[in-house]
Parts: sequence; structure tokens; C-alpha cells
Amino acid sequence: MRTRITATRPFLSVSFAAVTSRPALAARPRNLAPLLSGRQIHARATEYLPTNLPGWTESQLEVRQAIAKICSKFPDEYWLEKDTQEKFPWEFQKELAENGWLGICLPEKYGGSSLGISEAAVMMQTISESGACNNGASTVHMNIFGLEPVVKFGTEEQKKRYLPPLIQGKERACFGVTEPNTGLDTLRLQSSARLSSDGKYYTLKGSKVFISTAQVAEKILILARTTPLAECKKPTEGLSVWYTDLDRSAVQVNKIPKMGRNAVDTNALFFEDWKVPVEDMIGGEGDGFKIIMHGLNAERILVAAEALGIGYAALRRACNYSADRVVFGNPIGKYQAIQHPLAECWMSLEAARLMVYLAGRLYDEGYTDGDYANAGKYLAAEAAFNTAQRAVMSLGGMGFTKEYHVERYMREATLSRIAPVSAEMIKNYIGQRVLGLPKSY
Repeated sequence: MRTRITATRPFLSVSFAAVTSRPALAARPRNLAPLLSGRQIHARATEYLPTNLPGWTESQLEVRQAIAKICSKFPDEYWLEKDTQEKFPWEFQKELAENGWLGICLPEKYGGSSLGISEAAVMMQTISESGACNNGASTVHMNIFGLEPVVKFGTEEQKKRYLPPLIQGKERACFGVTEPNTGLDTLRLQSSARLSSDGKYYTLKGSKVFISTAQVAEKILILARTTPLAECKKPTEGLSVWYTDLDRSAVQVNKIPKMGRNAVDTNALFFEDWKVPVEDMIGGEGDGFKIIMHGLNAERILVAAEALGIGYAALRRACNYSADRVVFGNPIGKYQAIQHPLAECWMSLEAARLMVYLAGRLYDEGYTDGDYANAGKYLAAEAAFNTAQRAVMSLGGMGFTKEYHVERYMREATLSRIAPVSAEMIKNYIGQRVLGLPKSY
């Protein structure tokens, strides 16, 4: 039976239990949901988490409905408190875990849902769009893309050992790739790993930076050099990956104060004599670069969806405020100086949304190039930041206060432009790979 779409109700009229039944959802055919005629095709920008957006499949719409139901329990005030107090949103993470959403893309065999990045992107957009922004999305972000290397390259024993605790919410993981001295130049990272004489463990030495959730994570997926760069025929050789315990007796974890997304910690890691068991290596020694690259397009798509959510949340607040705020005898939204920029914001967000979900569909169909994933991330991040900034300006002085939340949206939208890859590097990629122009760096 096809789900009926309405423009007036905040959630689809399907039971929450049916949606969170993972096998039923995974088995549902992914046909495009039917669209109603006229104005009911799309929702107004003033609505909270509308479920009748054009172009989404039935399974995407059901994910939207279920996640929206969870998010409605955690209003903007919850996220403002967590951001201000810099406290991890345990209650939100627990709610998602109990309803089976932490393993949305992981195999059913280990307790996951076996859904695609297209559905995961809807989940992340919805979380962000609820007002949670990156504070909410980053609590579960690593679960979706971070363990792709384990799923793809891990042994059966490793999958059984690693995946169920993460899906159940009993363990949390962080992603250790970026380093202070190399940044995006991953092939030149300086952290090293030396195999012990008895072949039982590797000793890791080095540092990592901008590592999210390391304050609360029990596990880490980490990349280090097992062969010095000078001894490799190609820079892509000699890197290896482990998924292992974040041993705090050997790893110093320093929290980094930052502009936004303060409910989720960001850290610098320092380690010198960190012993990691051989059985925690994912794939073969020296294969780390190709393994770690496997999940990067998925990450860009998810970050793009999260950025979209921030943009739509900011637009919703700006439109509702502009309709209610009366100045010079009229709602300020009547004045074109307010109305037209907001109209441009909606068009930019919708254009970015089409690109992001095209990238997601292509990824799920096996497309491996990064052109659409990168383009989607760029367009969504720019649209989100511009919309959040316009929301602040539309609210005027109120936009500068924490009470109306849009200043928090703008701070979080800034992160979307920077991580996990900058706008400039995306343009470099498109210039070289799509336009066929010479490498510029």
C-alpha cells in the first residue's frame, strides 16, 4: 500500500513501529512516491519538517517521517542548552539507538538496516533541519560513513566484533585521519606505525587534529604510515588502517574550543607508545589509502544533507518571523528587501537538494567518481550559510540573540563550508576531473 502524502499534516500517516521495522523498510521497493497536483506537490518553507518533498522515494519519505517524530521530542531549546553548556546529547543518541537508526547503512546481518546513502542523507537532513544542526547530526555521523571500511574490507570476525556494539549504541567511534602539519594532504601524514618483533602489535606514534567525539568515543578508525614515504614507489602506498580501542592511557585527548557545534567535542590527539593489536588492522598492510577513500564520497553527501537541514531550518525561522513581525504597519515579509532575498535562499536550497540527492542515488547505484558528491557538498554548504546569514539579517537585532536560534544556525553553517573538504579543493577537483584542466596546486 502506497503512503499517502499530505501537505497539511506534519508527519506521514504511517505507524512509527512499521517505519522502524528494519526488514520491512529495507524490502520496500524504492519507487518514487506519487506527487499530488497543484500546491500540494511541495511544502511551504514555514512548515516544520514537511514530508511531501518532491523527488524522494517511498523509503526516503518513511525515514523522514520516523526521524521527524524522534526529532520533535528535542526542540531548539534542547540544542541551545547542549551547545551553551558543551554537553553531549546523550538523550538524543539513546533515542536513535533504541529505535534502530544508528545502523541505517550497515548490514542487517549485524543489526543494521541495509539502507542506502540516499536514505541516510534524508535522516541527516531531517536531524539537522529540526534545529539540531550539526550538534545533532554529528552525534551519529560517524556511524553512517565511518565504518564503511570495516564493512567493505574487514574480516567476518572483525564485523561481528565491531558492528553490533556500534549499531546498538553501546560503543561510539571517532575518525582519525587529519593531522596538524598535513591537513588535506593525507598522503604526507606523519603518524607512523611499527610492527613489534613478535608480530603481535603495532606501536603508533604521532598526532591527529579535528577529531570529533574523541571525548566520548571508545573506538577509533585511524590511519598511519607503516612504510616511510621515502621508501614507497607511490605516495598512495605504505598507509594502513586500524579500528581499535581509543586507549586513553597511551593517547592524550585535548579538547579544542571552537566557534560552533559545541555539544559535540573536537579534539587534538597525541600518542607516542600506543600499542595496537595486529588483529585490529583493517585490510592488508599498506592498503590504507584506498580503504579510507572508500567512504569519502558518502561523507560528502551526508555533510551536504546536514547543511541543507541547517539552511531549511534558518529559512523556516526567517519566514515565520517575517510574517509575524510588523513594522511601519505591515509584516516585514511584505517588503521586497526582506522577501526577495529569502526567495533566493529557497531557490538555492532546492537546487542544492536536487544535486545532493542525485549524488546519493548515483552512489547507491555504484558510481565511484566524486564529481556529484563534491558538487552537492559545495552547493549545499554555500546555500546553507547564505540562508542562515540572511535569517540573522532578516531578524535584525533578534537575529543576534541566542533566543531566536538563527545565530547558532549561522555558526554551524560555517563549519559546513570548511569540513570535511574546503570549497577551494572542491573547485580544484571539478576543474581537473570534470573540466579537464591542469592541476593547479
